[in-house]
Amino acid sequence: MKLPVLKIGDKVAEMPIFQGGMAIRLSTARLAGAVAREGGVGLVAASGLELDELRQEIRLARKLSEGRGLIGINAMVAARAFADLITTAAEEKVDLLVAGAGFSRDIFAIGRAYNVAVVPIVSSVKLAKISEKLGAAAIVVEGTEAGGHLGTQDSIKTILPGILKAVNIPVIAAGGAVCGADVAELLKMGASGVQMGSRFAASEESNGAPALKEFYLKMTKEDVVQIDSPVGYKGRAILNPFAQKVLDGTQPRPTTCDACLKHCSRSFCIIRALTRAQQGDVETGLVFTGANMWKIKEILPVKEIFRRLKEDIEKI
Repeated sequence: MKLPVLKIGDKVAEMPIFQGGMAIRLSTARLAGAVAREGGVGLVAASGLELDELRQEIRLARKLSEGRGLIGINAMVAARAFADLITTAAEEKVDLLVAGAGFSRDIFAIGRAYNVAVVPIVSSVKLAKISEKLGAAAIVVEGTEAGGHLGTQDSIKTILPGILKAVNIPVIAAGGAVCGADVAELLKMGASGVQMGSRFAASEESNGAPALKEFYLKMTKEDVVQIDSPVGYKGRAILNPFAQKVLDGTQPRPTTCDACLKHCSRSFCIIRALTRAQQGDVETGLVFTGANMWKIKEILPVKEIFRRLKEDIEKI
């Protein structure tokens, strides 16, 4: 099978691989730049970053990309700083503004004002159509196999065909892809590109601590659970003592609040929980995962991940 290029607006990525934007500080410049350098789409996860920090990450990612691929940012609509984050990224002339964990109409005005492509993350035909009508250059369609916050309990293979029929813009399929065969299957279904999160979380360039990456490799299929996130969505995570307490309802509620979300149940502080995991605390941190992370058995450099993807797909 020959891999198609991924066209989003007037931008072209030689490889139709879209790296998931994983916060907090898991998808930083080193990962995004490495993915773009291989011809894919590299995303800096903006949620939880200070604005100056985001500027620095975007500039470094662009430098590390060596002029190849595309560089964008991913931000949670649910974050209180969402508008400031996407405006800052647009000022830096990123190639793409990607938004998930909610739906924003405001992002399209910012995209038009700065001539930056807007790519919403959706999980329904309705939002796919609205995105196209509002001016989206492409959409990421996430099925329930995706990691982190979930917009549906339906498989990507179930929702993808209907959305492909409903819109005429590029559709990037997301959820469960960890190898070349997974990518090929989604492309054969009609997707223009495939988003991969877990495979890049378990890369050398991912900004996760060594203890976090080791935790990924030790997990089993039975360790994949869904919790109720204070953001208001289900979240797919690895079962650890923290996740178990959330499931049991015994996790102590936070005594302080940084008001980082527009709306929050305050069942726990998600930014602090994700930060603890990113720093290697896999006991009291929240470890988000895709449904098929357990299939990954090696921490690989991004270059090798792409080499194996190409090799596997060429055999199909």
